[in-house]
Amino acid sequence: MARQLSGARTSAVWTLPNVISMVRLAGVPLFLWLVIGPEADVWALVVLMVSGFSDWLDGYLARRLDQTSKLGEILDPVADRLYILAAVVGLLYRDIIPWWVAIILPARDAFLWCLVPFLRTRGYSALPVHYLGKAATAALLYAFPLLFLGDGDGPVATLSLVFGWAFAIWGMGLYWWAGLLYAWQVRLLMADRDRRAPSLSEP
Repeated sequence: MARQLSGARTSAVWTLPNVISMVRLAGVPLFLWLVIGPEADVWALVVLMVSGFSDWLDGYLARRLDQTSKLGEILDPVADRLYILAAVVGLLYRDIIPWWVAIILPARDAFLWCLVPFLRTRGYSALPVHYLGKAATAALLYAFPLLFLGDGDGPVATLSLVFGWAFAIWGMGLYWWAGLLYAWQVRLLMADRDRRAPSLSEP
């Protein structure tokens, strides 16, 4: 079910999970600079690994410390999407991926953002993260560092490129599949809400 707007979650900002998420967000420009500036792919990979660990850590602490917040529910998916966008920009800048790949992934996020106003009009804040969306994000975050490492010569680069594209193709497919599933959920929620709404002709 979708999360309805309510006071069930704290509105606190400076919780430990939120601070971790903010630090994670601050790593996005660092990651992008490492990729397109000195092309320090190993260090960029380290940033991605730290980001992945902090993604798990902030969720764990939010549940463990009972510090789930409205801000945290926004920061976490935003950080995932910004890392994906930064990686796509870096890969395109270095001619590692074709232009159509750089369009497909942001287009899916733009498509989902267009659905947010419809959710808001029905009193919902957001849809819960589906396991397909999590799997897609995980596949893409495996694919990107492998594609960067594949930008070179030798057997390691060749293997990295092969596995990187394998993860990328699966990730893009799941990413859009999850997006269409979210759109279908929005349609069902709106239809259900309209069906339960009292008729204007009723006294």
